[in-house]
Amino acid sequence: MSDRDNGGIRSDWATKDFYAVLGVSKTASADEIKKAYRRLARANHPDSHPDDAAKHEKFKQVAEAYDVVGDADKRKKYDQARELFASGGGFPAGGGFSQTVNLDDLMRERGGGGFGDLFGDFLGFGAGQRRAQPRAARGADLETSTTIGFSDALEGITVSLRVASDAACPTCSGTGGKPGTSPHRCPTCEGTGFVVASVGGAFSMNETCPGCGGRQLVYDEACPTCHGSGRGRSARTIQAKVPAGVKDGQRIRLRGKGAPGERGGPAGDLYVTVRVTPDRVFGRKGDDLTIDVPVSFTEAALGAQVKLPTLGGAPVTLKIPAGTPNGRTFRVRGKGAPKKGGGHGDLLATVEVQVPAHLSDEARAALETYAAATADAPLRAGLFERTEA
Repeated sequence: MSDRDNGGIRSDWATKDFYAVLGVSKTASADEIKKAYRRLARANHPDSHPDDAAKHEKFKQVAEAYDVVGDADKRKKYDQARELFASGGGFPAGGGFSQTVNLDDLMRERGGGGFGDLFGDFLGFGAGQRRAQPRAARGADLETSTTIGFSDALEGITVSLRVASDAACPTCSGTGGKPGTSPHRCPTCEGTGFVVASVGGAFSMNETCPGCGGRQLVYDEACPTCHGSGRGRSARTIQAKVPAGVKDGQRIRLRGKGAPGERGGPAGDLYVTVRVTPDRVFGRKGDDLTIDVPVSFTEAALGAQVKLPTLGGAPVTLKIPAGTPNGRTFRVRGKGAPKKGGGHGDLLATVEVQVPAHLSDEARAALETYAAATADAPLRAGLFERTEA
């Protein structure tokens, strides 16, 4: 059904001057508007100007303008909307206001059915329709956390989460009324679900009705379980898949796993903060795993081959060249954490040269021999050098 058939108008029309498009005044009669439309339509008709894009656009504007102000009912609503928007919300121009002005009252004084009714027409439905359907509300988002092991974080895991949230009362199914009793229209908001509250100065706004909680209906006898609130507590266990490669402290969003919606509204989301327990051997740096490799002084000096563990795989052999200094890091390709796009990071192995705390007599004698053989090595000569000015 078209806008003209159902009497509704689009919200963007409030910012368009259709009288100016037709070249008539706001007080023009219906006959004057019709004559102006016919004259402009003939002058800009696409059949007469097949290659003139400007005239084609003008013809569309003229047709749109006449479709609104050429219809008595639409013209009335259009004039109300134009006046409301032109005055910054229906208020008089100037620096101050002597009294609070309510948009609903303002529209009713001008012959309309209230601010909500006008915008109901903008959207293509009337106030009666809007009030007959309680407004759906999205459920609240919830927060929880879970702790998983280091290897589970790398490989992914499904965990069970116990979630408690606000939900519809199980006794009255969210109506707020005693089961078996009949509802009637809320006298506080007259069935609209909201009341008008002043926010200071000349402005007012709609708030959820305190009498019915926005449900539009009330019961003479309240539900004995929720005492008329329509709300209760719900606890449930859900299965959540933690993706492979999750990091410590990462927040995962589970759509639609939050609190249930009200009056048919969608459920909220559940946000899960993941805590990862540290591993005794491995650390993590992005997609790479890290490991500290203890080596003896002789292994570092003479070179060696040492076996390293990998997470969930076979050990690998790391070749340490002769003369490797303490703290040097070697990269073992493809033995790190799983990457989001596929594949694995690397294993970063850092050499830690161990100094023995106790020496046998034989070991001490061997080190003393080594010290005598390297006594002339100027290890600390650079400490005493000074830069010339």
